[in-house]
Amino acid sequence: MRKATTIILLAGASALLASCGSGGIMSRERPDEFAVQRQAPLVVPPDFDLEPPAPGAPRPAEGTAAQQALDVLFGDQAPQRSASEISALQRAGEPEPGIRSSVGDTGTFTVDKGETTRTIIAAPEGDGQDARAVIPS
Repeated sequence: MRKATTIILLAGASALLASCGSGGIMSRERPDEFAVQRQAPLVVPPDFDLEPPAPGAPRPAEGTAAQQALDVLFGDQAPQRSASEISALQRAGEPEPGIRSSVGDTGTFTVDKGETTRTIIAAPEGDGQDARAVIPS
C-alpha cells in the first residue's frame, strides 16, 4: 500500500510539473521583442483659432512668483482664512520691517526657560521607546 501511494504521489507531482512547462496550462503569449515595425509619424493638425499676440499686450502666463505658487497650490482662488486665524493675525499686528535680521542678534531680549526646556528641545526624534527618566539628585 505504501509503494502504491508513493507511486501515485510521484506520478501526480510529475504531471503537475509537466503542466507548468511551456506548452502546458500556464503558458502565456509573449510579445516578440525582435519584431519591429514602423509606425506612422504623428501629424499635428493646424489650429486656426490661435491669434497672434497684440503688440505691447501683457503675456498671459506672466505673473508674480507668489501668485503662480498660490495658483499651483490652491488653484485660481486664494486660500480662505478661518475666523480664528483672522483674529490671531489682527492681534499680532504688522511685523517690524527688519524683524528677521534682529532675531539672531545678541542684543535681542530672550527668556531663559531653564535646563528642562533645553533638554526637551534637544531630545532626539523618535517614538520614545528608548526614553529613560533621569531623576536629578
